[in-house]
Order: sequence, then structure tokens, then C-alpha cells
Amino acid sequence: MKLKVFKSLWGMEHQTLEERFALIAAAGYAGVECAPPGPEEEGEFRALLDRYGLEYSAMLFTSGDHIESFRSQLERAASFSPALINAHSAKDDMPYEEQLRFYRQAAEIERTFGIPVVHETHRGRAMYTPWTTERLLDDVPELRLCADFSHWCVVCESLLEDQAERMAKITPRAAYVHARVGYAEGPQVNHPAAPEHADALAAHDAWWRSIARHKRDQGAEQLIFVPEFGPPGYLHTLPFTRQPVSDLWEVCLWMKNYLESRWDEWLA
Repeated sequence: MKLKVFKSLWGMEHQTLEERFALIAAAGYAGVECAPPGPEEEGEFRALLDRYGLEYSAMLFTSGDHIESFRSQLERAASFSPALINAHSAKDDMPYEEQLRFYRQAAEIERTFGIPVVHETHRGRAMYTPWTTERLLDDVPELRLCADFSHWCVVCESLLEDQAERMAKITPRAAYVHARVGYAEGPQVNHPAAPEHADALAAHDAWWRSIARHKRDQGAEQLIFVPEFGPPGYLHTLPFTRQPVSDLWEVCLWMKNYLESRWDEWLA
């Protein structure tokens, strides 16, 4: 099974689209992740993917009538022939039966497009905790996840030490990973290499290893990781100046190198 590391365009808004693609390709990433571009950028976006030999994973964000929002955004995303589509889907305050109805309908819609679709474990969404996610996975066997467990660390205010049984059920259902390191009080450490965050990194490493081994055993040919560290708001800043305490590009690149260094050991 092959590891592919994609780069999120989140946090690269100060560069032109071509500058972003050139940097990402030069750094050795296999692809990019973002929502589909608007009509004014669509032609350039498609041309840059081809020019730099990059794959694409698309994102969508449901709202309002969630199932119609999902359907229309999925159709738009599919027009770019992405390797995968990652959905921020449903909401945490929807009654469970409404969530369940959404995911059952979403699974039917996904089948008509023939492109892998995953649903992200994200705060504010239906899958914002291990226990809500476990229940949905039990009731909708087709569902696959984008594992961003940093959000669960915040919601549970822990490194999920008391959720081991649930995590063992959930990791086999992950098919895509947002490799951001969270901790008990936030979704993003200031730098994953810092020794004070060793426990948080180790916890995420164990979840990612479990996902990789399950995907290998399921016969997957590849697994995509995205070092999805975010800009200020997620990235810590100094008071008054909002000066970032670490360099976002370097943090993501460090995580890319970490994932590549760990891959063979995870699968050994």
C-alpha cells in the first residue's frame, strides 16, 4: 500500500494559485486539497493540476437543506475527477433521526458518482464525538471517515484515553486522514516536533498506525494523509501582535516528513 501526502491550500491565501501549486509540487506532495474553485479560477485550476502533475481531493460543506446541499456540491466536486471527496456533513445539533436520514440518503447518492466519499470527524458536525460517530457507523455500514481526531481531543478534553474501545471500532472505517495533532485544550499544537507535545503526537501516531494497518488489510492500494495544520485561529499567536509562534509551511512539511519516516514501521 502506498502513502500519498496531499497539501491543503488552507493558509496559503497570500500566494497566487500558481505560486501555491509550484511550492506544493516542489516540496514533493502528491496532490492538493481544497473546495472546488469558483468559475473564474476553474480553468487555471485544472491546467495547474495537469502542469504540476498533482492529484486533487475535493472538500464540501453542507448547510441549509443538508441533503440537497450535499447532492449539489458532490456533483460539482465530481466534475473535477478528484481522487476523493471529503465532506463536512450534517450538524451536531440535528436530532439523531435526522442525522441518520441524512447519512443514509448521502450513501445512496455517493454510489451514483463512483468516487470515494468520506465524512469528516469535525466539531460542529454530526461526527463531533467518538460516541456519536460510533452510533452512525453502526447504523450506516457504508460510511467511511476522514479521520481528524484532533477535534475529538478538544471535545473530550483529553487524548481519548477512556475511548480506546470506541477508537478500535472507528479506525477501521477511516479512509482518509487529516494529520493535525490536537491536544486536550485545542485542535492544534504549536509545533508537533516540540517535546512538550510528545504525548499528543504519540496518541495520534497510534491512531494513524491503526488506520494504515486496517487499510492495508482491507486491500487498499493507497492511503492519503493531509498535514492539515491551519493558519492563525488554529495556529497559536503572540498576544497583541498576532505574530505566529511557528511557520505554518514548515510545520506542515515537518509532518509530511514525519509521516513518510513512520510509514514502513507502521506497516511492518
